[in-house]
Amino acid sequence: MRQLTLAATMAAALALASCGEDKFRVEGSIGSAEDSLLYFEQMTLQGPVALDSVRLGADGGFSFSAARSDAPEFYRLRIAGQIVNLAADSTETITVRADYPTMATGYEVEGSDDNRRIRELALMQIALQQKALALTRNTALGQQEAADSIRALLKTHKDRVTRDYIFKDPKASSSYFALFQALGNTLIFNPGGADGDIRVFAAVATAWDTFYPGSLRGENLHNIAIEGMKNERIIEAKSSASVDPAKVTTTGIIDISLTDNHGRRRSLSELKGQVVLLDFHLFALKDSPQRILMLRELYNKYHGRGLEIYQVSVDGDEHFWKQQTAQLPWISVRDADGVGSQRLATYNVTGLPEYFLIDRGNNLVSRSSQMPDLEKAIEALL
Repeated sequence: MRQLTLAATMAAALALASCGEDKFRVEGSIGSAEDSLLYFEQMTLQGPVALDSVRLGADGGFSFSAARSDAPEFYRLRIAGQIVNLAADSTETITVRADYPTMATGYEVEGSDDNRRIRELALMQIALQQKALALTRNTALGQQEAADSIRALLKTHKDRVTRDYIFKDPKASSSYFALFQALGNTLIFNPGGADGDIRVFAAVATAWDTFYPGSLRGENLHNIAIEGMKNERIIEAKSSASVDPAKVTTTGIIDISLTDNHGRRRSLSELKGQVVLLDFHLFALKDSPQRILMLRELYNKYHGRGLEIYQVSVDGDEHFWKQQTAQLPWISVRDADGVGSQRLATYNVTGLPEYFLIDRGNNLVSRSSQMPDLEKAIEALL
């Protein structure tokens, strides 16, 4: 859990020093740890900061509290090198029970589903570390064979974490936690690598931009994602003689590139300079005709001033989709993966229809739940 900004440490200290704020509690017991010093630490963007500590008695009981933040924050309980990772946002009480010296692998947590997921991820990471270490020590394997086996092991782990945790709920603190787990001294998900991991970072960054706007962690993650997308494009450019790396640009969105109803490839990033209504739609829905009428009114009113609509259909029937979009004036593309599309997961779309606004700089500004008046939101960007 590392990365930038000294402001994070100062903000945490100020928050804890303030009185009268809502608090959350971390309590429970650590058995077989009498006279041990238990630390309660906040994992800031700069690293761990000690908030409190207690010398445990015979029953191992403890209770800590800290001010709640507007976005998820990360903490840990620590005795020497044994660590229990936790996250807190709106949870009032998190209960942890464990025995020393196996608290890092044998603890139980109550009061937070997200902390149970963090526990699962922590145990998976420990298991991955042990398997990788066993492969490096296996004298029956050659160096290349061991390296290939570790890569395969890592891919299986990443696929599972991406599918079962991150893309299921990108805004969750457990998804953020997963991004910064490491194998040895190397991040499991590498935002600067060539393996496509930046898409996972971008999914969580977009969700945090949407649900926790202005949070230090969200802004930091957004910057990591943007830089990673730039690096990915440079890597792609260098591998293709037809692309000049000097012309690579970055955008504040997760790009979508799909074929429209006229057979032309259309990308969100090509619309830089316009205000874009990104609309995820299912024409098979009963209320689709009314929604399309509403979009037509918006398009007719604002297109001349720079509004474009980029509509992503997830209808399974391509012929039906083409019929429905034949007379639409805006950009209509279709995701053939349907309602199981990774793009829906990436944008944390949990219900249809759903829409987002993108400014002229190609930066994602807000989603439907943040815009009680869509027309006013569009007017503000135009």
